[in-house]
Amino acid sequence: MRIELVALYGGPDQVMTVTSGLASVLGLLLLFWNKVVGLFFKIVRKFRPSATPLTSDASKDIPKGTP
Repeated sequence: MRIELVALYGGPDQVMTVTSGLASVLGLLLLFWNKVVGLFFKIVRKFRPSATPLTSDASKDIPKGTP
């Protein structure tokens, strides 16, 4: 048997530690999911501003009724 393959062996004690850490991170992410998504969209809006202007002047140009 090749000795290099023995060095790559991950026993249950190592694998369970890694999966426990991943589960903890995923649990925290799910607890604060609403905040994480809000932060993500806030960052996206900084880099991609909306195409329509948000000024109140645009509503003055719209006719109020039909002639």
